[in-house]
Amino acid sequence: MTHRQVLEALSGLLLAMFVAMLSSTIVSNALPRIVTDLEGSQTGYTWVVVATLLTMTATTPIWGKLADQFSKKLLVQSALVIFSLGSIIAGFAPNMEVLIGARAVQGLGVGGLTALVQVVIASMVTPRERGRYSGYIGAVFALATVSGPLVGGVLVDTVGWRWCFFAGIPVALLAFVVLQKTLHLPVIKREVHIDYLGATLLMGGVSLLLIWVSLAGGQFAWGSTTSFALVGASLLVIAAAVYVEARVAQDPIIPLRLFRDRTTCLATAASVMIGVAMFGGTVYLSQYFQLARGMTPTMAGLMSICMVGGLLLSSIVSGRLITKTGKWKKFLIAGMVSVIVGLALLSTIDDTTNLFVIGVYMAVLGLGLGATTQNTVLAVQNSVASSDLGAGSSLVAFFRSLGGSIGVSALGAALSHQVSDHVRTGLTALVEAGKIPANELAKLGIDTHSIPDLGALPAPIREIFENAFGEATGHLFLIALPFAVVSLVLLLFIEEKPMRETLLREDEIQAAAAPGATAEL
Repeated sequence: MTHRQVLEALSGLLLAMFVAMLSSTIVSNALPRIVTDLEGSQTGYTWVVVATLLTMTATTPIWGKLADQFSKKLLVQSALVIFSLGSIIAGFAPNMEVLIGARAVQGLGVGGLTALVQVVIASMVTPRERGRYSGYIGAVFALATVSGPLVGGVLVDTVGWRWCFFAGIPVALLAFVVLQKTLHLPVIKREVHIDYLGATLLMGGVSLLLIWVSLAGGQFAWGSTTSFALVGASLLVIAAAVYVEARVAQDPIIPLRLFRDRTTCLATAASVMIGVAMFGGTVYLSQYFQLARGMTPTMAGLMSICMVGGLLLSSIVSGRLITKTGKWKKFLIAGMVSVIVGLALLSTIDDTTNLFVIGVYMAVLGLGLGATTQNTVLAVQNSVASSDLGAGSSLVAFFRSLGGSIGVSALGAALSHQVSDHVRTGLTALVEAGKIPANELAKLGIDTHSIPDLGALPAPIREIFENAFGEATGHLFLIALPFAVVSLVLLLFIEEKPMRETLLREDEIQAAAAPGATAEL
């Protein structure tokens, strides 16, 4: 296919990808207002994000498998419909429970859109040329990340947060129509068996682990019977999932044989750490700008441009340079170093840090994420056999999202505990100093685990909350830093294989050329 033909085929897919990314970014700036309006807690804030990540993580490999059996166009359109249904339910959600459930439905659709874009690109272009199109995906990701917070902030400040969910539906419908007209790929059926049991066990085990991380220390003690029961049940279910993948599943959702390849094994492990650093370290920045710095959702959206500008630049430039040179490892290493530096710098922020300085720190982090996020997938696609492209691409996305789920949940719990302790100490000091009567504090009904409406609080109490969220956010980046360092170490040990210029590996070409192989192919 010519470059123009590939772009025509990808136009609807990239639009669908934009919808998937927009669903997360457009809601990010609305979350503090949403949780306040629906009387949620910091744990609820975390699970609005985690619910989408979990279902996306669990279903991404399944979508990849389905792409080997059914029409890729039909699958993408189905994912768009599922996403739209989830958006409608979320837009009308009367409470936090319904909202979290609707976000889980959205995640089912986002998982399909995320997986299928990678699979379609891998089926059309060689690994050497794939860097160029990975750059386009990075650009779409950056565009959604820039426009999402801005559009979301404006919607929250004007017509209300519910429109943040409704806004993506027209774009999804447009993507549906464009796909119908532009994406024409042959349906090449391979015999596949969907591993629903493995996916269910894996998601169940991870969910139990995340519930424990989110609620321990708040709803129950870390050393309580409930805590031990959740951890034990999680480990048992995950162990059962591994057994199913290794011994029972005919076509496992996570093919363990892929881990025999050194590049795939190290890139996948690094993706978990990148996910923790990327999702866990950045998802709470919008909350920081609104609760620690008193910004409107629109202003918080403007601040996100700093990080996304760096991400946009590095994803496009690194993708083109990989296509030109065939070398990819140096971009992964340089990108991860930039992530580490960015996280280290952001770990120093509090509620008084100069906003320009924070913007520079965010740009450094964005430069690193742009060079690593897509290119880890590219490295795996270059290494695996053509028959494993779907599974290999899904594998990296799966573990990156899994790392993100763990990061968001764990760091959200850390943030909640730190803020709660800081606020409790600050309020006690206010009462003891006589700056606010104890009976007035009781009338306000302040819950130290809740996300308050700062505008409705007296100035001394508002200052305590702002200081608490400022210091706690800086601490989150410090927690995420070791994960980025581990990711860098793993990437250093990856063996660089030049980007191949054929869809098949050399051993596959030799096998295809062997006597009697042509007829079978």
